[in-house]
Amino acid sequence: MIKIEIPQPDITITERKQILKENEPVIKPIYGFIDFHLIPRDKGGIFLFYNINDELLFVGKARKLRQRIKKHFEDNVSPIKLHRDEVYRIEICEVEDPMEREIYETYIINKLHAKYNIDKVFYK
Repeated sequence: MIKIEIPQPDITITERKQILKENEPVIKPIYGFIDFHLIPRDKGGIFLFYNINDELLFVGKARKLRQRIKKHFEDNVSPIKLHRDEVYRIEICEVEDPMEREIYETYIINKLHAKYNIDKVFYK
């Protein structure tokens, strides 16, 4: 038997409103998220989208995390395009090895039953 432990998130961002201080620049939110700058742009890893009730909506992997996550909120072909408004929290785990990313993504999709993942599903 293979034992896989789901990694703890390195970064978690949640949907929130920006509280402006005097002379502070306004950050344009993307579907309520303003903290994309916390996600590394040159690191690879896996990301998990959750709704406000802590249900796992989608799991993905990327060589460049920030670019890929933002693309899910801007792209017309994203598997979550019809459910973007449901995403309340994003957890990011930095995983540099491509094979490990693939294993974690497949394992998490099937172990936690990600709602909107349609590829790599073995539990149905």
